[in-house]
Amino acid sequence: MDPTRRARALRRTSTDAERLLWDRVRNRGLGGYKFRRQVPIGPYIADFACVSEGLVVELDGSQHHEQAAEDRQRTQWMESAGYRVLRVWNNDVFQRMDEVLEAIIAELGGTG
Repeated sequence: MDPTRRARALRRTSTDAERLLWDRVRNRGLGGYKFRRQVPIGPYIADFACVSEGLVVELDGSQHHEQAAEDRQRTQWMESAGYRVLRVWNNDVFQRMDEVLEAIIAELGGTG
C-alpha cells in the first residue's frame, strides 16, 4: 500500500491516545502551530508532525518495548531528513497531558 493510502487508513483507525492528543493540537490549538497527523515522511508515517518547525511527535504504546531497535532506526532516519523526533508514551497522554503539551511546546521553542 502506498504511504498516502496507508496514512489515510491510519487516520481512520486512530488509537485513543492519538485521538486525545489530536484534539489538543489540531486547528493550531497548541501555540498556534499547525500539526498534521499520520504524515508520510519517506518510508515512514509519523503520528504527528509540525512540518514548518521540523518536529515529529511519535506516540508509543507497550508494543514499543519489543520494537526498540526499529524505533531507533525510524528516529535516526527522520532526524537524517531534518526532523526532530519527540517520543511520548501513550500513558503520559492519558495521565499527564499538560506535561506532554509543555514538552511539545518546549521542542517547538516556545515556553508552554
